[in-house]
Amino acid sequence: MQAYKKIDYARNKDVVLRYIPGHFITPNSHVNYYMDLTDMKSRQREARATGEEIAEFYLSSDEIDTILCLNGMEVVGSYLANKLTKAGFLSANAHQTIYITSPEYNASGQMMFRENNQHMIKGKRVLVLIDTATTGATLKSALGSIRFYGGQVVGVSAIFSLADKIEGFPIRALYTTRDLPDYAGTLPEDCPLCKAGTPVDAICNGFGYSTL
Repeated sequence: MQAYKKIDYARNKDVVLRYIPGHFITPNSHVNYYMDLTDMKSRQREARATGEEIAEFYLSSDEIDTILCLNGMEVVGSYLANKLTKAGFLSANAHQTIYITSPEYNASGQMMFRENNQHMIKGKRVLVLIDTATTGATLKSALGSIRFYGGQVVGVSAIFSLADKIEGFPIRALYTTRDLPDYAGTLPEDCPLCKAGTPVDAICNGFGYSTL
C-alpha cells in the first residue's frame, strides 16, 4: 500500500485526518481511500479535540439526551458530551447529563438494545455519531433502530462523510469531499477499480484493516 497522507483540520491542529490511497473493501462498499481514524478515536488528545470540534455543530441546537456511537466512536462521543455539558447544553434526562451508548448486533447483523439499555433510547432525543459515512447503510440501520426502540433522531455527525444528508437529516462532518474531492465509495458491483482489474489492498471495517 501507499504511504499515509494527512489533512489538518483548519480550526484545531490536534484534529488530523490520516488516509491511504488504494483499493479497499468495507462492509458495504468499495472505496479508493482508507481513513485511518485510530488515533482520532483512541488517543486522548486527538479524541478530545475531535469530540469538541463536532460539538461546535450543536452548541445552538435543541436538547440531546443520548449520543449513539457507531464503529468505536465512544471515546469521541464522551468528549463531545462533555463539551456540550460544559456549555450548559440542555438535556431532558433527570440528572441533566448525556448518555453515551453503542448498539449490539444480532445474528442477522441488525442493531439491537437489551432491556437494561433501552432506556437510553426510548423517549430520548438521539444524536448519531459515526466515523465515516459512505453508502449510508450503517446510518440507515441506526436511524431505523432508534425509531424501533422509541427514540427520536435529532442529528447525525461523522468525522468524514461522502454524503451531506441522509433521510432528510444533514450529516455534520469535520471532513467531506471538499477535503478529498476524488474520494469514491461505490457498491461492489459498480466498483471502477474492480472493473479495471486493480488488486484489492485491504479489507476494512470499524476496527481497522487487514491487507491481502
